[in-house]
Amino acid sequence: MKLSFSPASPFARKVRIAAIELGLIDQIDFMAAATTPGQPNEDYIRQVNPLKKLPALILDSGEVIIDSFVIVEYLDDLAGGGKLTPSSGPERWRVRSDHSLLQGMMESMLLCRYEKLVRPKDFFWQAWYDDHWHRAWTGFAKFDANDKVLDGPFDIVQIALTCALGYADFRFAECGWRDAYPKLAAFNERMMQRESVKISMPPPA
Repeated sequence: MKLSFSPASPFARKVRIAAIELGLIDQIDFMAAATTPGQPNEDYIRQVNPLKKLPALILDSGEVIIDSFVIVEYLDDLAGGGKLTPSSGPERWRVRSDHSLLQGMMESMLLCRYEKLVRPKDFFWQAWYDDHWHRAWTGFAKFDANDKVLDGPFDIVQIALTCALGYADFRFAECGWRDAYPKLAAFNERMMQRESVKISMPPPA
């Protein structure tokens, strides 16, 4: 299997952590891919993912699985099932919903990053930037009050939350989320003890 990724991508990091935890990391080759808006990558768009997003898992058969959650579900199934994503029942839907919120938070942070990094300064839209940042920030508040997630079993939601916090550190180091959300700070410290979390950290900005 091959995984398209960038060391800076929180979505690809989520899959890397899952693969390590599931004991499948040695079965995956990593393939760097550029997906920044405005930078052409026709080969990736045509051969891997027309949406030009990371990550994508290319199976040995040539079939491509896209979306980080779907990839983690596939790897979980490959490892026997039910380890990181519940296979049925009410918990399955809670986990999916919580993960969707985290996915949206990371997407909003990524859009904030692109707004400042890629968009010409003359076209910078402050209100749009503030709106997306507010979505992520309010999401952190929701999880800071969610003891069921913070104190629950290690699963795809905890992985995604760890990646969201890591991306906030990586791209928005001065945002002050630790002071604002002490429960998240304590949660993050616990997660940082896991080898999969430590070795998948993005490089220094």
